[in-house]
Amino acid sequence: MSTTDHPRVAAVVIMAAGAGTRMKSSTAKVLHHLAGRSMLSYAVDAASALDPDHLVVVVGHQREQVEEHLAEVAPQVVTAVQHELRGTGDAVRSGLAGLGELTGDVVVTSGDVPLLTGDTLRALVEAHRGEGNAVTVLTTIAPDPTGYGRIVRDGGEVVRIVEQRDATEAEQAISEINAGIYVFDGAVLGSGLAELSDDNAQGEFYLTDVIGFARGLGRRVGATVLTDSVQAQGVNDRIQLSALSAELNRRILRRWMAQGVTIVDPGSTWVHDSVDLAPDVTLLPGTSLEGATSVASGAVIGPDTTLVDVEVDEGAHVVRSHATLAVIGPGAEVGPFAYLRPGTNLGAKGKIGAFVETKNATIGQGAKVPHLTYCGDATVGAGANIGAGTIFANYDGVTKSHTTVGAASFIGSDSVLVAPVEVADGAYVAAGSTITAPVGPGELAVARGQQRNIAGWVARKRDGTKTAAAAEAALRGSKPQTNENEDGR
Repeated sequence: MSTTDHPRVAAVVIMAAGAGTRMKSSTAKVLHHLAGRSMLSYAVDAASALDPDHLVVVVGHQREQVEEHLAEVAPQVVTAVQHELRGTGDAVRSGLAGLGELTGDVVVTSGDVPLLTGDTLRALVEAHRGEGNAVTVLTTIAPDPTGYGRIVRDGGEVVRIVEQRDATEAEQAISEINAGIYVFDGAVLGSGLAELSDDNAQGEFYLTDVIGFARGLGRRVGATVLTDSVQAQGVNDRIQLSALSAELNRRILRRWMAQGVTIVDPGSTWVHDSVDLAPDVTLLPGTSLEGATSVASGAVIGPDTTLVDVEVDEGAHVVRSHATLAVIGPGAEVGPFAYLRPGTNLGAKGKIGAFVETKNATIGQGAKVPHLTYCGDATVGAGANIGAGTIFANYDGVTKSHTTVGAASFIGSDSVLVAPVEVADGAYVAAGSTITAPVGPGELAVARGQQRNIAGWVARKRDGTKTAAAAEAALRGSKPQTNENEDGR
């Protein structure tokens, strides 16, 4: 919705100063992650949908962590400090202190309701303006309202919000609860905050007391019922964090399935909010896609695969593998049990196979590193083939150096390429070689000791063993006798 259709609000205040002691964590509560992002980042996104003149996050406990995070993900946000945690009214008063007199609407929300959307906030502001309210409260219907503030109405208007401990038996039966998200007339809010008292059992300044102040002025207080009650759920401990993480993931997966992605087992598939998927992608069980990962049409990921900040092109297959900051080209194959570290770039129809580890490696079109290889700091040309057990020895204990294998070259099994070294186009390296010098085009490099067979060594050095008996029988041309209990078996 454009700002022409929906005029901007004067300010949004996000309360994020709480200690979050039930999280039992050295990390600030609002910085815990769901679907790859902090709770607070979701709150900032929802607030930004209102295009406010001022967007303020109120910080307090572990403020340095929170401010550092905001500087990274939302530098446009202003922070305000609540020096003493003396309730929601004090938090909002702290948030508005540096803004001067506000004309227009002020929205108050929280940093620990990660599923709240910008659309919900816009609808709340619309209702507030349409009804001519001084205060509008976002509410929801709870099957079990225990512990929540109840909404007491009179003829549709909100009379008050009563906390569980203060509610009468009749009020405790009310199922409409306060979601803790509000729209205020800026002038009414400013005057109401100035009149707040901490004369209560908690010794705190309650934002909800502004409702009574507004009604005392003869102004209307309304409420908008949120049908999607999960959006109003907050996170106070790890149990709630896990539950909302699962719900957010479920919603992300449903969105992608509706756009043409096949997800075989949503219960075991996790996709971050920042991931991009094309139609006709298939995700098999046990897949986790994280960060800025993107997967193009026709690609199949999984089972049992984790991709972090990986670009997968059309028609590629990645099976039982882990990759970070890598590019997998069209039609390429990865796995099973491959480990692609940052800087890996696999070309079209290339292959990184079983038990292969790559790092800072460019593997050209159609090139194959099929199995049991470490390929680090390397360029492998188009159509080259790297034999099983090959090691790109890139580190001498001080310096990491580069290895180049040219187009259509062949590296025999169990070879070691000692960087810096270059194997030119169309060259061969014999199996078991240790290559320390350049190999030219069309050359065969053989770098291994000459085989020497020492006759009679077993008879002299291993006399009395089953091996010696077998050798003696073979020399006689008869079948060897074996002793199942022979020592050394």
